[in-house]
Amino acid sequence: MTDLLRPREMGQPHTRADGVAKVTGTASYAYEQKVDHPLYLYPVQATIARGRITGIDTAAAEACDGVAFVLTHENAARLASNDDLEYWVLQSGDVAYRGQFIGAVVAESFETARHAASLVRVDYAADPHDVVLRADHDDLYAPDHVNPWFPTDSVQGDVEAAFGDAAVTVDQTYTTPTEHHNPMEPHTTVAVWDDDGLTMYDSSQGVHWVKATMVPVFGLDADTLRVVSPYVGGGFGSKGMPHAHNVLAGLAARMAAGRPVKFTLTRQQMFGPAGHRTPTIQHIRLGAGADGRLTAIAHEVVEQTARFKEFAEQTAVATRLMYAAPNRRTTHRLARLDVPVPTWMRAPGETPGMFALEVAMDELAVACGLDPIELRVRNDPERDPESGLPWSSRGLVACLREGARRFGWESRDPTPGVRLRDGWLVGTGVASSTYPAGRLPGSAASIRSGGDGRYEVSIGAADIGTGTWTTLAQIAADALDVPLSAIDLRIGDTALPAASVAGGSTGMASWGSTVVAAARAFRERHGVDAPAGAEITAGMPDNPHQENFAMHAFGAQFAEVRVNADTGEVRVPRMLGVFAAGRIINPTTARSQFIGGMTMGLSMALFEESVLDPRFGHVVNHDFATYHIAAHADVADIDATWIDEDDPYVNPMGSKGIGEIGIVGAAAAVANATHHATGTRIRDLPITLDKLLR
Repeated sequence: MTDLLRPREMGQPHTRADGVAKVTGTASYAYEQKVDHPLYLYPVQATIARGRITGIDTAAAEACDGVAFVLTHENAARLASNDDLEYWVLQSGDVAYRGQFIGAVVAESFETARHAASLVRVDYAADPHDVVLRADHDDLYAPDHVNPWFPTDSVQGDVEAAFGDAAVTVDQTYTTPTEHHNPMEPHTTVAVWDDDGLTMYDSSQGVHWVKATMVPVFGLDADTLRVVSPYVGGGFGSKGMPHAHNVLAGLAARMAAGRPVKFTLTRQQMFGPAGHRTPTIQHIRLGAGADGRLTAIAHEVVEQTARFKEFAEQTAVATRLMYAAPNRRTTHRLARLDVPVPTWMRAPGETPGMFALEVAMDELAVACGLDPIELRVRNDPERDPESGLPWSSRGLVACLREGARRFGWESRDPTPGVRLRDGWLVGTGVASSTYPAGRLPGSAASIRSGGDGRYEVSIGAADIGTGTWTTLAQIAADALDVPLSAIDLRIGDTALPAASVAGGSTGMASWGSTVVAAARAFRERHGVDAPAGAEITAGMPDNPHQENFAMHAFGAQFAEVRVNADTGEVRVPRMLGVFAAGRIINPTTARSQFIGGMTMGLSMALFEESVLDPRFGHVVNHDFATYHIAAHADVADIDATWIDEDDPYVNPMGSKGIGEIGIVGAAAAVANATHHATGTRIRDLPITLDKLLR
């Protein structure tokens, strides 16, 4: 068994260590880093979806007062590596998608740069383009693997024979639209290129990842690039890896003769080169006996990638482990389109995949005449159906039972479309959620004694608003057996020991395991009365249980929906999430994470949809006025709680990631409640009134 930490500070609802700095405005985000005499960059973006530049006229822009220079593919410095074409910025006149960076104006003020950029004139030779995902694309292909390393397809048993013998079947197609990340802080890079090399103040979920990616692109020595990111105003996956804006800022800084260059994407520009969640077309078939026990599951996914770079989301992977069935098949197929490359977006794969699976399970429950919770309980597997490994812990049934008790599920009338209250049809729905409990390699941590009972703990981790400043310090305090007040945490800088990215709900498990290893090594070498200056650095140890157990977090989502009988307007007055996520390190920050995920799932269910104009290849609703996200008025009574779960195998803290499981299943719960309210089954997100009135 893993040598679990004895909790003292862990489990306590400490307030955020960075809370005061954030609410008083003294926390310096990337764009706010103090640099001397900065220049400001505004990009020029392609207005065709595919083709090449035949001419570019920058004279009018260069003539504007305050313009330092205009950067295009004709005068930009040559990059060192084109291994990843997303970063091959301003190296040719080729255009791969609308909104691609094809130039930049660098000026003394943001306003001047923006105005001058509008004066750049570009001529194109446009080629035919394709930007619409369809299931009948004749060039769909199977990628080598899906994000990050899962097999593309899976098969067990004889699926077709099992469907032929099934007493009850569900055979439906479900779709989710393109969605875009909209963190409060947009993507930002402040780049400074001087005699010592390149420094980037970047809004990033992983400074070391940015450094490792940018070093070969610019052809730098590793010790000449520093990336700093102490505070991040949200990321949701889009800041998990660098994008083209990092390269554009670096190219401008190289030309700026030592002056810093500030570059922030506008809200509209966030709908271009910064990534998106791929739309999905998902065909699900379920076969079961009359008692609702699954005999066959098939989940076939079609999604998109960019023509110039592949990203294959793992949409059907959760289906491989969620429910017991002897015959199962999952597939992923990609369409190469003339669009920006998709990327991670909160719980990539699980979020759209579990929407489809959990709505299909609700349809199966109706077809079998079973309560939706009872159907899920009957199909709860004793072991991971795909690997055959035992679970390190699996609290799904406990979450369903506890959620049912808290939500008042026992009084639910299963008949759809019969509860009309003051002109509103009322319904309730449930869905399961899951997310892997994993770690990423590559982290190290240093611990240094101040000699006065205080300890400096250093690791290049990130706090993207999740509470790392607080929770990682709690872990360090327990690992060193000192009060939380004795810990001075340093994060968010490549000058610190390497850390994995804050993504895949692996951050705290990876960094916490590393800090625990460093603390134990420190105590072993220096004892409890370490002198001032005593220091040690240690890497994340292997988990001896990783190959012996299937490790996942689970949860149950409940929603009440009200649909106006005349207008089709949908409201969600009540949501509840119950989760099994191992030891909760900080109840206050954990509850915020769960509720944040559920709110994002509500937004996915009812509002979020990036509408692409197929004629021109761009997102037309590229701002908060038209790309709707859940606002305060939409979020009524959302509650999140968890069951006590002891998992000694996942890591020394016994914790599982919680940043993403809160969104998984939330949209399905709302969709299932909508069916219960109206009798109309919505299989295509978002749930808008036109679909209900149809």
